[in-house]
This record gives sequence, structure tokens and C-alpha cells, in this order.
Amino acid sequence: MYRKKTDVVYLVLSLFFFARIGFRPIARVLSVLGPYLGLLKTPCPQTVSNYVARLSIVKMNTFVQSVGNVNGGVAKKTIWLIDISIGLGSGKILSVLALNIEHHLQKEYAPGLADVQCVATAVADSWNGETIADFLRKVIANVGFCPIAFLKDGGTDLEKAILLLNEQGSSFECIADISHKVANLFKHEYAQDPLFDTFISACGQVSKKLKQTVLACLAPPKVSTKARFMNLHRSIEWADKLLKHVPPSGKDEKPMLVKLRASLDQLPACETFIKRFLRDAKPMLECQKILKQNGLNLETYAQCQKVIEVIPASSSIRIGFTDWAKSHLAISNKLELNQIGLPISTDVLESLFGVGKRLGMGHVLDANRISAHLPALCGTLTKQDAQDVVDITVAKHKEVIGCVDSLSRQRRDVLPNPGRLESLANDIDRRHLVLIPNSVSWSEPPVQSVSVSALPNTTLPDSRTFGLLPWKMLSGALSLGGEWLQRAKSWGKT
Repeated sequence: MYRKKTDVVYLVLSLFFFARIGFRPIARVLSVLGPYLGLLKTPCPQTVSNYVARLSIVKMNTFVQSVGNVNGGVAKKTIWLIDISIGLGSGKILSVLALNIEHHLQKEYAPGLADVQCVATAVADSWNGETIADFLRKVIANVGFCPIAFLKDGGTDLEKAILLLNEQGSSFECIADISHKVANLFKHEYAQDPLFDTFISACGQVSKKLKQTVLACLAPPKVSTKARFMNLHRSIEWADKLLKHVPPSGKDEKPMLVKLRASLDQLPACETFIKRFLRDAKPMLECQKILKQNGLNLETYAQCQKVIEVIPASSSIRIGFTDWAKSHLAISNKLELNQIGLPISTDVLESLFGVGKRLGMGHVLDANRISAHLPALCGTLTKQDAQDVVDITVAKHKEVIGCVDSLSRQRRDVLPNPGRLESLANDIDRRHLVLIPNSVSWSEPPVQSVSVSALPNTTLPDSRTFGLLPWKMLSGALSLGGEWLQRAKSWGKT
């Protein structure tokens, strides 16, 4: 049965975009379903990768049309989220996302990937305040409009970049992500506590003693040592629950309790530290939930002030949070968002990095490949996007993405060939990926960029449709109709 290429591309992109599965799994799924879908030939993993990369080009093309040129040429007011992430190798990824300033007026949930669009993404050997500011100036000049504020984490380089832009005549507001702010407050309060190191050491010892035993289900959660205070509350909550299983020592204890008590190391000695940390952490987690879902405005500020009443007034955490909230209320008032809600979280950008590193990467987390896929994961997916992907030529694809550094290619060239090691240092044509709408090369060594004028136009409607792809959407992807659905339903009966 013959199917249009656009339909096949839309199906492939739907499996990536909605079902969140990688390139090889998509190829395997289609090889199984192909006969039932009437596909004479199914795409290989490399073809799937190419489709996703071209979708990124399409999304970069549509950004200006869908955000910048509306209502008679008046750009929507947006906040730009900026952050830096790393992969393998020397490349560091800088990404910029646009979020509608009135998100919390239009939506009753925290921003997700469907609610943002990728403004630009780039990879460089290093980023500092000056290079980030230069990059942002280039992006603003190319897209033809600027944000009313930047939302960032606690990175000093990002803050310096915004200060440099403002020193040159701009007036961008700088919003600090609440999660990083709260983590820094807890680090200042607890990092020097004598029981902190004891608690961390005890968690490690308890993990060793429980993991290969019948009590393995009670082992502590794995918490990253980097940015530890972002998720330390998980270990604290675990310890609090675990200690409740161990009453004061008594006679005739059962074997499992004896075994657990012997595995606790110094954890019981940290009980006062655990209680005090939870006293501060629970209200702060509740405040973050309120502000991330509804934004910061007068109403949510009042709710948070009531929640943190359980924290002592002299606590540096309570004082620091209140100061942060008041300063950002002033920003909210200046932007006329005191009744709507000021977005205060970069979680959606962190999520983008996480999904981008998981899908289609395998074991080689190449920064350039990750960056090339990030725009494809933002916004929504339509059949027009699939048509635009088909319309992109091989030459255009290679011009934009095909000539950048590849760790996989370097590994194939160097690892099996003794004597080629120095070629890694002598490669003067090293290139990193840069995707900017309407852009030209802007740095040395040469980089790759997107020229929007050479690509077809489309519009991305707003949607919050994320999750596993249902059968109904699969049938829509290939215009299969009721006959195929009946056949699919019958699979479970045979």
C-alpha cells in the first residue's frame, strides 16, 4: 500500500516528539508495524536522526513567524530563559527559550516544553559573560525583537551577560530561578553544620550495607553530588522515614529490625539535623510548588508568607526567601504582572536538556548532536512541520548541521588507528553548531547557522499534548482510517 512520504515523516516525528523514544527504537518499532501500516520500506536510525535534525531547522525557521510577526507586526511579549549545559568533549551548550509573558494568565499549570519555543542554541568550547552577551546581541538583532526579561539560574556568567547588555543601553529585567535560589539558601545555612558531613557519610555507609541484602528496598535514593542541595531533601525525607522503623532498643527484637539497626551507622546521631532540615525544607518545597504553577504575584506571595511561618523569623532561609520574593515582586509590578504571575522557574529548560541528552544519543553525549535536536523538542508538532521537513534539501541540511564536530566520527578515525592521536589537537577546522534564526556566521572558528529566508514558512499552534502517542494519533499520522484501526484492535485477540 503506497503512503506519502510526508505521512511517514510525520509518523516518525510523532514517535520521537510524543512517545519520546530514540532513533533506533523508532526504526525497530516501524520495522515491526511496517507491514500492518502498508510501509514497503521503513526508515533506518540515521534517516530518523536526519528527520529530527531537519525538524529543528524548521522550528528555528518558524520562531520569528509564530512569535515575532503577529498582530500587525507587533511581537508578543516574551521572557527568554537562558542556561548552559555540558556533554562529552569540550563543547558547552547555550540555549535560549522564549516563554509568553502571560503564560500564567492563559494556562493553569507550570510551563512545559509545549509552551516554549527555541530562540537559539549554540555550542562553544567555553562561555563567559562577554561571549554570552555577544551571542544574545546577535540573536536579538537577527530575530528583530527582544525579550522584556531574562530568566536564568544562579550562574554568574549569565548574570554578567545581562549586566553587559544593560550597560550598553538595554533595560532587561533579570529574574533568578527559584529552585537555584532556594538551594543556595540551604547551602549557606547547612553546608557548615557539623552534622552535615556526618549525615552524608552515614547515607553512603547505609547504602553499602543495605543494597545487596534483603533490606535493599530501604536503601537511600541516589542524589547527585553536583548541585547537591537541589535534591538533598530526598535523602533527608528517606532518613526520616527509615528512622521511624527503628524504635528505642528493647528486648526480643525481631531479626529484620536487628539487621536494620546494625546497618544504620551514624544516621541516628543525625536525627536533630534531619528534623531541623525538614522543618525548613517542607515549607520551601510548598512555596516552590505554588510559585512554579501560578507564577509570582501578590496573591501567591501572600500564600507563601503564610506557608513559611513555621520557619523561625531569624532563619537565614526565611529572610533570604522573603528578600528574593520582594525584589521579584518589584519586577512583577514593573512588568504589570502583579495580578497575572511572573514566571520564576527554568525547570522547562532543565527538562529540555535532560530529554535532549536521553533521546538518540546512546553512550556518546556529543554536545553538537544534543544541541541540534533541542529545537525539535519545543512547541508542537503538525503535519505542516512534516511537509517542511520533506522540503529541506540534503544540501541545506549539510549546510546547517552536516559539517560540525562529531565525537563519534573522531572516535572512528582515531581510536583504531595508532598515530592519529595528534590529529585531535591539529584540527584547525573544528566547528561547533550555532542555530540562530536569520543568522550568519558570527565567530571564529567558522560555525554553522540557519538562514530563515531560504526555508519554507509555517505556524506552530499552541498545545499541551505530550505523552505516549495513542492509536488515534498514529492513524491520523498515516490517514489510515477505520480499516487499519480494526486490524490493530484485532492484534490483541490473536
